[in-house]
Amino acid sequence: MLVQKPLNDVPPHAYPGARAMVILHERQLRSFLATWSRARAARVALPESEDPAYVSLDTLIAHVCRAARGYMVWMCEVLDLPDPGIRSAPAAAGIESVVEDYIDHLVECWRQPLSQVAESKFDQPEYPSRWKVNYCVDAMLEHAVMHPLRHEFQLETLIGQR
Repeated sequence: MLVQKPLNDVPPHAYPGARAMVILHERQLRSFLATWSRARAARVALPESEDPAYVSLDTLIAHVCRAARGYMVWMCEVLDLPDPGIRSAPAAAGIESVVEDYIDHLVECWRQPLSQVAESKFDQPEYPSRWKVNYCVDAMLEHAVMHPLRHEFQLETLIGQR
């Protein structure tokens, strides 16, 4: 089971709202992982979908990990910050044995990159996301927090239907 590090491990940020989103993102990733583990233990099957991220529980968690990495990489790119050094997400095959370590790596790499960015850089301008929707950095942070939460809700619903 993942152990949540104390909040003081997240450094102060020039924009406290960014620090809050970093902390919430970590909480949601860890909560999603716990729910995913319960769903896997219950042998929950995802509904049929043409989306390759929904083939199995393993492809779903790989998708959540890839997205979490992608959000921070994108924010660093648009803010002209150094690459955050987040390893590529593990493949779905065999992910169960490495996902806890990968999420530890993800949250550690999320803690620092935005810490020195001024608040004014978070709400203007907007930039095109990889999926062609415009986001300001603050909105992307909120999207990053909600992404694992939405998938956790999906899994909780499926667990409840068993």
